Amino acid sequence: MVTQFDRGQKSQLSAITQGTDLYIGIQINAPGTSWDISCFGLDAADRLSDDRYFVFFNQPKSPEGSIQQLGAQSGDTESFRLTLDAVPASIHKLSFCAALDGTGNASSIASGYFRIVVGGQEVMRYSFSGADFTAERAVIIGDVYRKGVWRVAANGQGFAGGLAELIRSFGGEVADEAPPAPPPAAPGFAPPPPAPAPAPGFAPPPPSPSQAKPPMPPAVPPAPPVPQAPPAPAYGQPAAPGYGQPAPGHAPGGPGFAQPPAPHQPPAPHQPPAGPGYGQPAAAPAAAGYPAPYPMAEPLPSQVQPVPPGAMNSLSPYREAQATGRWSAQNGKMVKVTLGPEALALRGSMVAYQGNVDFDYKSGGIRGLIEEKLTGQGLKLMTCRGQGEVFLAQDAADLHIVELAQGQSLCVNTKNVLAMDATIRSEVKRIESPGIPGGGFFHFELAGPGAIVVMTKGTPMTLGVQGPTFADMNALVAWTTGMRVSVNTQVRVSRQIYHGATNAETFALQFMGFAGHFVVVQPYEV
Repeated sequence: MVTQFDRGQKSQLSAITQGTDLYIGIQINAPGTSWDISCFGLDAADRLSDDRYFVFFNQPKSPEGSIQQLGAQSGDTESFRLTLDAVPASIHKLSFCAALDGTGNASSIASGYFRIVVGGQEVMRYSFSGADFTAERAVIIGDVYRKGVWRVAANGQGFAGGLAELIRSFGGEVADEAPPAPPPAAPGFAPPPPAPAPAPGFAPPPPSPSQAKPPMPPAVPPAPPVPQAPPAPAYGQPAAPGYGQPAPGHAPGGPGFAQPPAPHQPPAPHQPPAGPGYGQPAAAPAAAGYPAPYPMAEPLPSQVQPVPPGAMNSLSPYREAQATGRWSAQNGKMVKVTLGPEALALRGSMVAYQGNVDFDYKSGGIRGLIEEKLTGQGLKLMTCRGQGEVFLAQDAADLHIVELAQGQSLCVNTKNVLAMDATIRSEVKRIESPGIPGGGFFHFELAGPGAIVVMTKGTPMTLGVQGPTFADMNALVAWTTGMRVSVNTQVRVSRQIYHGATNAETFALQFMGFAGHFVVVQPYEV
C-alpha cells in the first residue's frame, strides 16, 4: 500500500514501514533543464558539520556506506540507498535536494515525485510540480530524519539560489571553479593597426628634418645702466639722503647732517638693506620728491612674538564637548552620559564625573550568576545614579553610541559592551553547534528603548546582509536580530574533483537575512 503525502506532511517512518533498508527514488520532469540531485547528511543543528556526508555526483557514498547514490533507474531521475541502522549517531537528518545546473527555475517542472521503496514495494510517495514554486533555482524535496525515532517529511521548499548557495545555507563552503583562460586571438592577415596619434599638447609640433634649421642666437640688448641707491643706514639711525639730494628739514646744497660729504659708491649687488634696530620703529615711507627706501625684510624668527604661555592655550583643542542629549561623544574614545535616569556601565570604566553621583554594584541576581557560569557571557556592571555627568572610557577603545527604539533589538558580543541605559533589556542567547567547544556560541540580545555604547578595536565595518554572509566569530561585534545564524563549516565542490579542505579559520558564523539586516565586524580578533 502506498501512502500519499502532501507538501509539508510528516510522519514516523514506522507508520509506513518497519524496514530500515530504504530505496529513495526522485523524479523531476522538466524539459530543457538539467538538475543535480544530492543528499545532505546534517547534524542536530541542521548543519553540514562533516562534509563526508554530502553525497552527490562527485562523492557517491558516505564513509561507512550507509548513504549511497545509485543513479537513474526504474524511471527515477536519481536514486539513493539508505541503511538507517548504519547511519552514525552524529547524523540526524538526510535532506534530499535538487538544484538547477544551467538556466531556468523550478516553475518549469512539469511533474516530479519523491518515493520510498522497501523490499521492492513502494510504501510512500510525495508528488509535486512547478505550480508549487516561482523563480527558485533549487528545491528541498524531502527529509528522512531522526527525532527519537526515524521520521519522514515531504518538504517541498523552494530555494532562491543554486547548488552553491544551497551548500552555504547548510553551513558549507564552496570553492567555485576558476573561469577558463580566454583563447589566444587568431592570427590575421591584415597589417597591424597604425600606432595611435600622440595626444594633443600645447607645444607646436617639431619640424621635419628637412625643415629644421639651426637656431639663430638671440640679439643681446645693451645692458641698462645700474641705478644708484643710497647706502644703508646704521642701526637706529635715519636713512641718509641720496647723493646730491637735500636732507629732509635742511637747506639744499649742504652735506649730510654734521657729516662730511661722502664719496659716491654703488651698493653691493643684491644686498638687502639692514632692518631697524631691536625695539626701534620701522622707517616711514619717503615723502614725495625723495627717493624711496629699500623694502623691509621679513622679521627674523627671534623677533616673532610667541603665543602667551599657559596650559589652557595649549590644551584648548581638547576641551569638553558641549552637546545636547543624554549620551554624547567627547572624542572617538570617550563618551559622556548626563544623569537623571540611571545608567549602567562596566565597573572601572568611569574616568571622571561632575556633580552629585553615586556608583553602586549592579547584580544580575541568581539567574545572572548561573548564566555567566554556564555561558561565559556576563557583564560586571555598576549603576550610575544622581545628578551630574559621568565620563566613560575603556582601554582607549573606539566607542560608538547606538540608539534602540521601542521594539528594536540588537545582538552584541558582551566583550564589546561598555555602557547602556537602565531601560535596556538583556538576554543570553545561544547558537548551537557540536563543533564548537562548549557546544555553542553565546551572545547577548539587547532590546530597547534606550542607548548602548559599543566598543571596538579599530574602526568597525557595517556589512549589509544580502545573501549568505560569513563573519569570523572572534572579530564579530554585533548583528541585527531576526536573521538565520549558524556555524559555518567547509565544503568544496567541483565537477572535476571533490576534496575536503582545512583552513586556519576554523569557525565562522553564517548569516541569512533580508534587506535591512547587517553585521558589524572589527579589524581585531578578541
